[in-house]
Amino acid sequence: MSGMSAGRSAMRMGPAELVQAAAMARRFYLEGKSKIQIAEEFGVSRFKVARVLETALERDLVRIEIRVPAELDADRSDALRARYGLRHAVVVESPAEADESPDPENLGEVAADLLGELVTEGDVLGLAWGRSTIHMAAALDRLPPCTVVQLTGVYDAGTAERGSVEAVRRAAQVSGGDAHPIYAPMLLPDAATADALRHQTGIARAFEYFDKVTVACVSIGSWEAGISTVHDMLSEEERSHYASLGVAAEMSAHLFDAEGRSVGHDLGERCITVKADQLRRVPEVVAIAGGQRKAAAIDAVLRSGLVTSLVTDTSAADHLLMAGPAPKPALDRRDPDGL
Repeated sequence: MSGMSAGRSAMRMGPAELVQAAAMARRFYLEGKSKIQIAEEFGVSRFKVARVLETALERDLVRIEIRVPAELDADRSDALRARYGLRHAVVVESPAEADESPDPENLGEVAADLLGELVTEGDVLGLAWGRSTIHMAAALDRLPPCTVVQLTGVYDAGTAERGSVEAVRRAAQVSGGDAHPIYAPMLLPDAATADALRHQTGIARAFEYFDKVTVACVSIGSWEAGISTVHDMLSEEERSHYASLGVAAEMSAHLFDAEGRSVGHDLGERCITVKADQLRRVPEVVAIAGGQRKAAAIDAVLRSGLVTSLVTDTSAADHLLMAGPAPKPALDRRDPDGL
């Protein structure tokens, strides 16, 4: 608290008024007392207490600062949430090498904390393949009891222990709930092989949970080498074909153009993955993606309306906040009250 700043008001407060205002402000802001309690203590009405507190703010007797941890950018977070009609947007400081390294590990750490807030007992948590979701799962230290299901096959079945299968196991271990991993590649040579795998007992059991998922965690990839696992799994001819359709982004093997429209639907027939319509029905879909190289892809996926919450970094956020006209939010998708 500080003395009254010059120029804020033409009227001066006497020393008794200053002392009383400071005392009331201390009771209210620091000690957490109610206005009624303060009124009783000082022998005045609660309406006078309200006026004194208002005056204390106007005259700089009280200065309120809102602080969040240094790695979180509250202003960018709120601006992104409003721009895209998201339920939650969390922006973290980009590390120095962010432009070269999309999805820095600190995104996963913050996303792990966010899931700790969002997941409630009895939820079904779905995890899609992605470096960021793997980082998130490794950082998890709290989750209420919930079922955890894998939403996509793995990038490379030979690395399943270090990838999405292990992420599902880790999340289930932290929560104490059941795990339903998928031991299959994400991309298959043809639709018939993919369909056959979907009917295998273990995989079919995981697929049965897709319509029950209440919170999903996904990654986003740009349509370029090293920034999208699906892009990297395809042949050069296939990459060119989908690029000709205007693909700008990929999420869980679903492709989107710059306006967020779904394209290249035939690819999904060859993939072990949750359907886009199923994701759209999930109450909370959290995307984890950052870095300037992914910014345009993040914008495209957000415009699709499939994502309700985002964890990103300042490098991507600065691009997103200037990326063309803001899309129309679809609040009714998230909960009945549109909140």
